[in-house]
Amino acid sequence: MNHHLSTMNTPKIILASKSPRRQELLRLMDLDFEIVLKEVDESYPDGLTPEEIAVYIAEKKALAFDGDAYNQIVLTADTIVAIDNQILGKPNDAAHAIEMLQTLSGRVHRVVTGVCLTYQGKVNKFYDVSEVFFRPFKDQEIISYVEKYKPFDKAGSYGIQEWIGLVGIQRINGSYTNVVGLPTEKLHQQLLAIQN
Repeated sequence: MNHHLSTMNTPKIILASKSPRRQELLRLMDLDFEIVLKEVDESYPDGLTPEEIAVYIAEKKALAFDGDAYNQIVLTADTIVAIDNQILGKPNDAAHAIEMLQTLSGRVHRVVTGVCLTYQGKVNKFYDVSEVFFRPFKDQEIISYVEKYKPFDKAGSYGIQEWIGLVGIQRINGSYTNVVGLPTEKLHQQLLAIQN
């Protein structure tokens, strides 16, 4: 059996994400994919852990396909930033983004990405968790970052691959790509598993 996943032996993947970062990670994994977007209500029931929320929303995104792509692998994902017991989603505006980054400054937070793979009626759900350690930020650094990079499409109001990640992250426990938005090592293993 060939354990190398490439465009030759993998069914086409449908990526249900408009995130350029997820798209780039799949390209770097040498996978053949197309982007298909469906409108999904991203609300979730009360009382779920961050891990459960991320998987719940990823599965909700997959259910929107409702058998549309039976012979293709549908890949859906959701990334959540959590600190204490608070979920930091995508910010509403600049003031909200600044407030989130002030909360994260000088502390450790968790990034959880839930992933759902569906293929020929099989559903494979999993998640990964990374701990990110931020140094303390000056308010002016946060304000400048938000003004310049406008991180409004990112959970927790930051991109690890952007300026604030490069100058502010002291260390990470766990997968780097999970923080970007897709735990690629786990994804590779699960793609092998779902096809067998």
